[in-house]
Formats: sequence, C-alpha cells, structure tokens
Amino acid sequence: MSDCMLFSRNRFLIRLGWSVLLILGSSAPVLATSVSEEVPKGGVELGISEYTAIGNKGKVDNPVTALDKDKTKKSTTDHTKLKELQGPFNSGPEVTKACLGCHNTAGHQFIKNKHWTWRFDDPITGQKLGKSVLVNNFCTNARGNEGMCAQCHAGFGMKDSNYDFSNEENIDCLVCHDATGKYYKTPPTKGNKACSVMFEGLKPINWTNVAQHVRLPARSNCGTCHFFGGGGDNVKHGDLSSVLFHPPRDVDVHMSEQGENFACIICHVGEGHDWAGSRYIMIAKDEKEHAKPKPGMERETATCESCHGDKPHPTTVRGLKQNDHVDRVACESCHIPAFARGGVATKVDWDWRTAGRLRNGEGYKEEGYKQGNGEWRHTYKSIKGSFKYDENVKPLYRWFNGVMRYTTIDTKFDPSKPVEINYFSGDPADPDSRIWPFKRMHTVQPYDKGNNTLVYMHLWGDDDAAFWGNYDFAKAIKVGMEKNGIPYSGEYGFIDSYSYWPINHMVAPKEQALACEECHSKDGRLKNLDNFYMPGRDAPRWLDILGILLVLGTLAGVLGHGLLRVILSRRNS
Repeated sequence: MSDCMLFSRNRFLIRLGWSVLLILGSSAPVLATSVSEEVPKGGVELGISEYTAIGNKGKVDNPVTALDKDKTKKSTTDHTKLKELQGPFNSGPEVTKACLGCHNTAGHQFIKNKHWTWRFDDPITGQKLGKSVLVNNFCTNARGNEGMCAQCHAGFGMKDSNYDFSNEENIDCLVCHDATGKYYKTPPTKGNKACSVMFEGLKPINWTNVAQHVRLPARSNCGTCHFFGGGGDNVKHGDLSSVLFHPPRDVDVHMSEQGENFACIICHVGEGHDWAGSRYIMIAKDEKEHAKPKPGMERETATCESCHGDKPHPTTVRGLKQNDHVDRVACESCHIPAFARGGVATKVDWDWRTAGRLRNGEGYKEEGYKQGNGEWRHTYKSIKGSFKYDENVKPLYRWFNGVMRYTTIDTKFDPSKPVEINYFSGDPADPDSRIWPFKRMHTVQPYDKGNNTLVYMHLWGDDDAAFWGNYDFAKAIKVGMEKNGIPYSGEYGFIDSYSYWPINHMVAPKEQALACEECHSKDGRLKNLDNFYMPGRDAPRWLDILGILLVLGTLAGVLGHGLLRVILSRRNS
C-alpha cells in the first residue's frame, strides 16, 4: 500500500518474533538459506504476512493517465494551497468530508459502483454477484469476514455486512488518489491470535500531507488491492502482480516505463467514478460500435480493438492472414504467451484439508517455494493449508463469449464431480465467441455434505469460532452459515473445485507473440479444443501438404497467366 508497508518492515517483525521464540527455547526448525537472506522453513505462525507485505516496493510510479495529445496541459489546482486541506485531520473520514466539500457530486457517484457496494447484478444471467455474496476457491468468502477483507474495500470501517452504504463520508478517497506512497489501510476489526501482529510498528499516517498530495489513480493505487487479491502477491489472477508497479518492457509493453507507461485507468476508463472492465461481464468480441473512441477518452468500454482496430497487423501476406484470425481469436491468446512472468509466481493449487496442523500447540508456516525474483512463498500455513505455485505459465484456452456463470452459496451440485466455481459460455458455432486464455485454479475446499452446497466459513475474528486462530472447521462453518442465514446440515466434507480467470495483462512485445506452429500443430496449445477444424492440427499431414501445394500452384498459375499477358501485350504493341 505504501512505503510504510514495504517488505523490510515485515521481515524485521518476522525475524524479531523468531528471535524471541529461539531464545525461549522454541522447537522451531533451523532457518534455511535463500539467495540473500535466511528464511524460515516452518515454525510458529507469527501473523498473516501475505497481507502486510503489500504495496509498491520501490518508488511511486508516475504513469500516463490520459491519452491527450496536448502535453502542455497541467492541473489547475494545487491541493497544498487549498484552505480546506490545511488540516489538521485526524482520520480518513475527516479528509473525505473535506474532499466532498469541493467535489460535491463524487460521493453520489461513488456509492453506486462495485468498488463500494461489492455487488453486481448480471443483466444477462440474472445472477447476483460480487464479493458480498460469492464463494471463491481462495480464502473462500468475504461475506462474514469483512473485518479482514474490507482492508481492500474502498471505504472506512466496514466491519460486517450491516455496513451503512449510504454514508458518503465513509468513502476512502485516498486509497485511489494518494500520490505520496505513505498511505495504507488496516483491517477494521481485530483478528485472533494467529493474526495479532499484522500491522504492528507502522508509522502513523500524516492525514494532512496525504490529503494535500492527490492525483488521478496510478498503478500503485490500483495495484495495492488488485495485485494482492486472494491472499498475497499474484495469488489470484496470475497476470496481476507487484512486478506491474514497475514492469520491464518484456513483461508488459503497455505498463512498462520503457514502453507506454500506462496507468490502469487508460484502459479501465472511469466516468462518474465507475470503471470499465469487470470479470463479471466482459466484451469477448469487440464490435465496431464499441471500438471507438480510444481508451483515455470518454467511452463505456475498453478493448484491444479500441486502440489497434480489427485489422491490427500489416498488409503483408502474413499480416493479412493474421488479421483473418481476429474475429475468432482474442488478441490476448497470441500476445500473452504466458502469465506469472517477471519473477512473481501465482498460486495454482490450494488444499484446505491440511489446515489446522499445530506444533507445540501453535500454528505455523512453511516457506518452500523460491520464486524467480529470489523471494520465498508459503507452501503451508496452519490457517490456510497447503499451496502450490507456478511461473511463466501457459494459459488454458477456451471458447468464450463474455458470459460467465457462477456457483453461488445456494447452488446445489453433484459431489461426485469437481465443482466449477465459474464456468464458460461460448463455442465455435457462436459468432460472438473467440478463443481466450485463462488461468485455472484448483482447490480442495469445504462444502456442506448434507445439502451439497458450498459454505461460508467464519475465518476472521477475535472469538473462539474464528478458524484463523482456533483451526476448527466445524465451528467456523457452523457460525459462518448461521450468521448469514444459510441452511446448514451440520456435516461438512471437502470437494475439488476449479475457477477460471481471464488473462488480459502482461502483454508481451510483438516480437514475443506466439508463432503459428504454437497452435497449428498436433500437440499445440489448442490440442484440447474440440468441434472445429484447424489446419496443422486436425488433417493428415499429406492433406496439409497437398493443400499447400494447391495454394502454391494456384498462385503460380495466376502469376504465370499475368506474366504471359504482359509479354503478349508488349509483342502486340
């Protein structure tokens, strides 16, 4: 979230705790050696360090926030000189009140968006979606755990689902507009023993200073939450990690300072504090009426075609054939050859069954995966179970028309098969479908064996039922369901689940785009996509060769015929 929340502070806290344990004679294992420091390989759990080690690790970025050709335009307001912002301020709501005094329609706009309501009513499927109701296969549910999860709510004081969503003074203006890098958010309620050291030692926020230094949202603002969704850096999406604060050009040509240096809002265009782009409803195939104007200008949507058009490749023989793919293949499928690039791994497997193991009566963690940038990731935590990671991952490819359906808390399913948390609409016969890249997440998570539904778990809280402290699935599920009025049989089990995350970020330079044979081959990336014919994959090799010879022969015949006409016309003349 800020320089205050850099890894160095958290490592100091972790090392201090380890030192105390060793002095007191703890039986924690010895420390293993990494590239540049010692990292614990198991031991007593000192806190949910994934949630504290977040925020921009380096300098605050200064990205392009509007595609305006007039580079001489400057802001007309110096916020440091506004008398309304001279303070003193003692809290976030006091700052928000001052902001809304001038920006007097911003509050009315903001309380309608998904960042505030955590709700979305899908106009196509009719499903009620959003963090406030959905079950996922990471930390499973935000509902009932708002005391922790609301650390990434764009408001102040969201302790439970009874939050007053009409109170505009609880809007957090600074989390999106802070330009200092010194601002941070903490959970609105206290956690249990396992979470007791999460934010110790942080320097108090200088509310007046951050109020006076604001700007349009940069990557460091958006990434504070979106890069760390699901419980840590790049855990959830796979293509959103801390490397995007300052990405090299070969990781993302759009966000790199050596490339376009775009802020997120260039593509996720916001009008009236509502931003384009959502995994709940997507534009899988752009249409001409949606392709204008460009991102950064007033518009409702943002897609690749918005800037690059529906014929993005040069008018060469190869380029014309590539343009012929645009209506059936998403740009991302060729131009994002892999995700989780740049040295930050993504979580691909999570097993809740192993959660709750103790050592000497205490929870513990194990760091068993060293990712590309040399940092260690947890492969086991008592509060969450066992994890697996991967980097430079080839996506899963599926036909997709932008419509995704979800397994909700009241969806009944067949427990003999894995549960799909979300599942696709789209097929080759659908003219609105294209081949899209996805990350697939596998989890073994709790479910209600009597009702064959997913469950809400009470994870966070300073009470004897909170799983993050007492490690009792039976209590955590019972309380999680009862608090939210959900029927529960009283018997839980574990079930395999899958979720699918569309890959849109980490666009590689064009020279790193996929070669034709990556897909057009027997064992290529699209080998598991059925019900359509693809040259190089589906026909016998002799038939492909014959087809190529026929094309070349036809081309030779046309050229030869043209050449003869030229020669004969010259003779006649």
